[in-house]
Amino acid sequence: MRHGVVLLPEHRWETARQHWVRAEELGFDHAWTYDHLSWRWLRDGPWFGTVPLLAAAAAVTTRITLGTLVATPAHRHPVPFAKEVMTLDDIAGGRLVCGLGAGAGGHDEEVLGARPPTPSERADRFAEFVHLTDLLLTQPTTSYAGTYFGCRDAVMNPGCVQRPRVPLAVAATGPRGLRLAARHADVWITAGRPGWGEPLPYEQALPDLARQVDAVDAACAAAGRDPSTLRRLVVTGAMISGVSESVDSYVDACGWFAELGFTDVVVHWPRPDFPYQGRPEVLEGIAGAVLKPEGRG
Repeated sequence: MRHGVVLLPEHRWETARQHWVRAEELGFDHAWTYDHLSWRWLRDGPWFGTVPLLAAAAAVTTRITLGTLVATPAHRHPVPFAKEVMTLDDIAGGRLVCGLGAGAGGHDEEVLGARPPTPSERADRFAEFVHLTDLLLTQPTTSYAGTYFGCRDAVMNPGCVQRPRVPLAVAATGPRGLRLAARHADVWITAGRPGWGEPLPYEQALPDLARQVDAVDAACAAAGRDPSTLRRLVVTGAMISGVSESVDSYVDACGWFAELGFTDVVVHWPRPDFPYQGRPEVLEGIAGAVLKPEGRG
């Protein structure tokens, strides 16, 4: 099991720097930040840009993998975004993972003044977004003509440090998204039951997660892919609660997730209030009991 943490892009760098460095010191395998222009419950608070934040985090860390959770076509075009991903991978020395999601509407789509897509359009747009991003990060030159995105002779030189490209992590729970993950992803991401309703304690979320695992296995089989080649990452704290309440709950939850076939579990850096309210000492305890903090051997 690999372990990750999400750090919201809400702090000025003087404070944020300490958190990113500490995440590496604690022994987390990967650290992520949200890729939004503003976000849900924190829309009126401080919120910084994802790409420069990850570039800064890459410059002050040496081991931990860094990622977007998740970039969406709501405000991203694959061509400039792929160039930024290639650059981040270079700055990080091959420690980047590119998380992609369909987007859930809201401010990120409304702020640019376009008509919000229908659910079907959003799924179609995401399919193009993932496909073209994959092509751009893999090929030296790409031309593409789609319904939502296109490019002509888009050059990616020198290409990603990681070969054949930066790993793609695709967030999906529905049939179309899971098929995309099976075709393109190195990592499949789920946060549990779709939506933003009442979170379930992790014990109660297990049946939903088990059904999703079965569905992604079936999608891999239909694509002619060995399901064991796809990492499975569960993000907790939004729709799955109770995981990081204590060291014991974290250990217990990780055991259940591993039994379902998950390879990675992610929690949120504890905040003093909603959302993701928690106690920093619990994160420190998890590191001491489960992870391998730097300097401990």
